[in-house]
Amino acid sequence: MRALVCSELGPADRLRVEEVPDPRPGPGEVVVDVAAAGLNFPDTLIIEGSYQFRPELPFVPGAEAAGMVSAVGEGVEHVAVGDRVIALGLVGAFAERWAVPADGLIPIPDAMTLEQAAGFGLTYGTSYHALADRARLQPGETLVVLGAAGGVGSAAVEIGKAMGARVIACASTPEKLQFCRELGADEVIDYTSEDLKTRIRELTDGEGADVVYDPVGGAYSEPALRSTGFGGRFLVIGFASGEIPSIPLNLPLLKVNSIVGVFWGSWSRRDPAGSRRNFERLVAMVEEGTLSPRVTRVFALDDYVEAFATLSGRRAIGKVLLRP
Repeated sequence: MRALVCSELGPADRLRVEEVPDPRPGPGEVVVDVAAAGLNFPDTLIIEGSYQFRPELPFVPGAEAAGMVSAVGEGVEHVAVGDRVIALGLVGAFAERWAVPADGLIPIPDAMTLEQAAGFGLTYGTSYHALADRARLQPGETLVVLGAAGGVGSAAVEIGKAMGARVIACASTPEKLQFCRELGADEVIDYTSEDLKTRIRELTDGEGADVVYDPVGGAYSEPALRSTGFGGRFLVIGFASGEIPSIPLNLPLLKVNSIVGVFWGSWSRRDPAGSRRNFERLVAMVEEGTLSPRVTRVFALDDYVEAFATLSGRRAIGKVLLRP
């Protein structure tokens, strides 16, 4: 089968599409024929050796995919050949076939296409865990989303609206802001031309935001934290800007705010039952029409350099996929 292989750490142009042996399912595993795989910011880090998890070389990157089960290993009874599933893991998705543990599979509802499903697991799983479990977002509260046109950001906008929040989406271009409006954002801020702190305060009548969702980091984190109201929650999702900010700790003290870390991958491995419950809620939202995952760019496997550049260059709007 064809797979995207990382044999040496570095930028995406060091990856290669190669012929590798077909996987076989071990006990408790299935093989999924991959229809499409989601490309995520951690993928750009893991191939450079800059992520928390460092797989042994060589490896096939990619942490999520959707497709059809083509083989079932010993002891697997709840999954059958032909089932449409979302598969999640640490590496292995950027290939024509992927062997994964059967217990972690998510059935794909009829209301969702395979391409929608390929980009659903990590982004929506992260954003729902962040807003529901970590921030305890309540109906009527104000949610500010940084990087709102990206994968996790756009999921946070949609989920925040579904949870009854007033959503202020922040992004860097008119095209991205229009996409956020289409997702349901109540207000938008272009943080390249507007003062982020001032605009959030203006849009909240001086009260400040209840929750800030920050997958960007860098120069925007501190002004966003300063714009939260009394008792606000600041969610640390990631650092797509490449810069980890230094935050003055007097800020959460003065406003009795919380800076809350969100590491969905680690949490889901520690609490698989909680993760399954969250996905049951998310799938129900899709079936009800409350959520409608959007895929904006699909690249062939051979176009992986352009796909990675779209993500690392922060040009992505919505979800980016690779189709093996």
